[in-house]
Amino acid sequence: MNNKELVKAAFDAMQKAYAPYSSYKVGAALLGKSGKVYSGCNVENAAYGPTNCAERTAFFKAVSEGEREFSKIAVVGGKDGVVTDMFMPCGVCRQVMAEFCDSDFEIIVARSEDDFTVFPLSELLPFGFSKNNITD
Repeated sequence: MNNKELVKAAFDAMQKAYAPYSSYKVGAALLGKSGKVYSGCNVENAAYGPTNCAERTAFFKAVSEGEREFSKIAVVGGKDGVVTDMFMPCGVCRQVMAEFCDSDFEIIVARSEDDFTVFPLSELLPFGFSKNNITD
């Protein structure tokens, strides 16, 4: 799957977001090494703490279905679902990515299906903490 197709899948996922409090709708499309795409959207909660980001929704969906290796993720978002700029993954989502992905894992952030930028995880989470930091 090429980047443009993955970005389109993220835009489709954004339409399913549940964001009645912030009005920021976010969609993500995660490509597993198997070739399967796992979509996710943000799901807010009145208590805020139980809110889940689109990126983590996609990862947790994939992991719950047995996928453990990933190639790249596309992320889009904006107020009321209107994308005006790149929407970067939060720190918690970057940490989840570090759990399952190598430092060269691709994070695609997009303004449109034709206007996107690709970052390696290492650039968005320098000095990240991973299972490699845990010693016996």
